[in-house]
Amino acid sequence: MTLHHTDQRPRQLAVGPEGRGAPETLATAPVVPAHGRRRGARSAEVRLDPASFWGRRQEVNAAATLPHCVEWMERLGWLENFDRVGRGEPTEDRPGWQFSDSEVYKLLEAVAWEQSRTGDPELEELHRGLVARIAAAQDDDGYLGTAFGHPGLSPRYSDLSMGHELYNMGHLIQAAVARARLLGSQRAQEDQLVGVARAAADHICTEFGPEARQGICGHPEVEVALVELGRALGEHRYREQARLFLDRRGHGSLPVPALLAADYFQDDVPVRRAEVLRGHAVRALYLTAGAVDLAVDTEDEQLLEAVIGQWRRTVERRTYLTGGMGSRHQDEGFGEDFELPCDRAYCETCAGVASIMVSWRLYLKTGGVEHLDLIERTLFNVIATSAAEDGRAFFYANPLQLREEPDVQEAEGVHMRAEGGLRAPWFDVSCCPTNVARTLASLQNYVISVEEAGEAEEPEEAGEAGAPTVSVLQYMAGEVRAELAVGHLGLRVEGDYPDQQLIRLTVTEAPPGPVRLRLRVPAWAVDAQLSVTGADGIRRSRRAVRPGWAEVPTDLTLGDVLHLDLGTAPRLTWPDPRIDAVRGTVAVERGPLVLCLESTDLPEGVALEDVRIDLDQPLRAHRDGASVRLLVRPAGKPAPGRPPFGHAPPAADGEPETFEGALIPYHRWAERGPSTMRIFLPVG
Repeated sequence: MTLHHTDQRPRQLAVGPEGRGAPETLATAPVVPAHGRRRGARSAEVRLDPASFWGRRQEVNAAATLPHCVEWMERLGWLENFDRVGRGEPTEDRPGWQFSDSEVYKLLEAVAWEQSRTGDPELEELHRGLVARIAAAQDDDGYLGTAFGHPGLSPRYSDLSMGHELYNMGHLIQAAVARARLLGSQRAQEDQLVGVARAAADHICTEFGPEARQGICGHPEVEVALVELGRALGEHRYREQARLFLDRRGHGSLPVPALLAADYFQDDVPVRRAEVLRGHAVRALYLTAGAVDLAVDTEDEQLLEAVIGQWRRTVERRTYLTGGMGSRHQDEGFGEDFELPCDRAYCETCAGVASIMVSWRLYLKTGGVEHLDLIERTLFNVIATSAAEDGRAFFYANPLQLREEPDVQEAEGVHMRAEGGLRAPWFDVSCCPTNVARTLASLQNYVISVEEAGEAEEPEEAGEAGAPTVSVLQYMAGEVRAELAVGHLGLRVEGDYPDQQLIRLTVTEAPPGPVRLRLRVPAWAVDAQLSVTGADGIRRSRRAVRPGWAEVPTDLTLGDVLHLDLGTAPRLTWPDPRIDAVRGTVAVERGPLVLCLESTDLPEGVALEDVRIDLDQPLRAHRDGASVRLLVRPAGKPAPGRPPFGHAPPAADGEPETFEGALIPYHRWAERGPSTMRIFLPVG
């Protein structure tokens, strides 16, 4: 795309924690590979419209979720754990699980990404206060943990299977990576959190190096953290330690607690030999993210091919329609291929976060548009579903069907179970609120990607000779100002996406040289249209575009407007017949949204289990969901004392009642109070 340059005032830069303008060249992004042709957006390059779908959630995250997390961790004593260790007090009555330290670290990471987004000086005050308490608890040799190694507690590394010590320090390190990228390499050298994390990483390398303890952590996470710290600080030995951990896994070295198995820890098969993700879903996904990072930075094609094969089979056979992963409650894990029950779906919110981590890394390496489609699906149907509108209550698990209305009291205070049909303010294991917080704070980094001139992976992707490529990946309303070697490309993105699938992109700034621009067309958008209108209001082109990439014509000028119409019609989605749990049912989607039927929208006296969908009537768009014709076929009463089975198919009792039913986006379910819900509807 050739754009004509005009002088424009640059948009205000992000304000750093000291109140100074942060240079836009800072790599303020969650993933910065050491090798690769493309990069994601830097935080200063994208600003979401605060009134848009995701902009509202970012604002609520900053104003409500971050202080909400601080309040609960203070109230429950999780922050005081650091104070007591720092003062040398006995801690045998320590509150919280052994991994509660990690929630403080994930909160710190969210704060760093939020600072890179807004430069709010109050966040710097929060950051400094938390880090001072954490630093006071660090031992002289760099070890940091409040659940082991202190008076009244078990010795360090005495429970590598379930102790989470390396997992906790991994999240500490990731918070420090976010901080280092916020500050830039020069200022990061003097930062307290970066210093604490460096000391912890040095301790890990000493304690678990090649000639030292040959252990691994039962919960992978330190691997991905060490690779990113090595990238941020230019320390290759951190990456090598991550490689050691990866190579040691899969040999059955971890003791296995009762009711679990080695695959729970991904310790049954070496990563390079595994065929699919298995065991505890979050553990498996964090490990996979670290494996991708290692493969990219060491240019290990064998490892990368192994991971891509595992990911492909997992997405094809072990992933829910919502993008959720993990079908078993007992081990919070993946089931077997096509084991995808709806009412017992676990789909932990943290697994959704980790899935995005993996998909993003694979996209940066391979450029595969399918990874972006899965990110979109997971964002709208897992991440957006978890947090309540006010940002102060959350789903831990995300089932696709709920058979009984929950008890409102179960959603008050600290929820002791992951299950539940109402969002809860906090959990006994409260990993999901802080994981959602750090994801929402960094959303802008997933909006575009950039490939500089000469970096296209295939000759046919090169476009104009010497032209950089800007790809629009996720449609989030706001302002984009991509920094390129040839100057800046500015785009204003508008539209009520995903409720309406018409996206308007206006060219607001142009570099002096040519730029190649392309737009992602989601796999579901089979009738998409792309048009270009000049600054004079005259349409210059209109054409159909297929799923994948829509190349923008090369003769655009400043002020031109692109209209990408992805279509608004709801559509039926049929399950693979090998999924026993949903055979004979169908789901409805609209754009990237999975829709559901909630009992709140049923006529009085109609039970959700008696409702069928009438496929003889067309689907119609209705508000942000769909209107469908539903049939009511009440089930007969069970025979007293007999199992719910018979020797003949159940007979219909007269003609079914019919009514028009409203399906709503799954991310909005349970917002109106207790209800039952289902996504897959039996066919009438």
